[in-house]
Amino acid sequence: MSRTTPATVALTKAGVAFELHPYDYDPDAPRVGLQAAEALGWAPEQVLKTLMTLVDAKPVCVVVPSDCEVGMKKLAAAAGGKSAQMMKPADAERLTGFKVGGVSPFGQRRAVPTFIDETAVLFERVLINGGQRGLLLELAPDEAARACAATWADLTA
Repeated sequence: MSRTTPATVALTKAGVAFELHPYDYDPDAPRVGLQAAEALGWAPEQVLKTLMTLVDAKPVCVVVPSDCEVGMKKLAAAAGGKSAQMMKPADAERLTGFKVGGVSPFGQRRAVPTFIDETAVLFERVLINGGQRGLLLELAPDEAARACAATWADLTA
């Protein structure tokens, strides 16, 4: 497993301090984020999953706790749109340059609007995908938001 990914390069370039947390990725896990939280011994609400969505057919990156679902109406409203839906995995991979299960909000091929669930600020540190399956990054939520120019919003269903 490489410890250098487009995500770690982007964070380093932005001057954001982070710690690497590799784990054994299980592609057959029913909910990959929860499996990662369990593997690393972190609370699921502190392990944030990165999802690629479409709001009014435009790409949007969403970061929410691994134990929650995205409220599509809340996401659409936060992004100033009318409707939201999940992006097809192949489209997400092509757009971000990351494999599904390893999508990070940092270092994507093309910058898109990014939203982070507001509950992340309740924690001093959170884990967010590091740009490959089996690698999470520990960092401060406000630094994560700064690094990907994210907007805070109430996003969970």
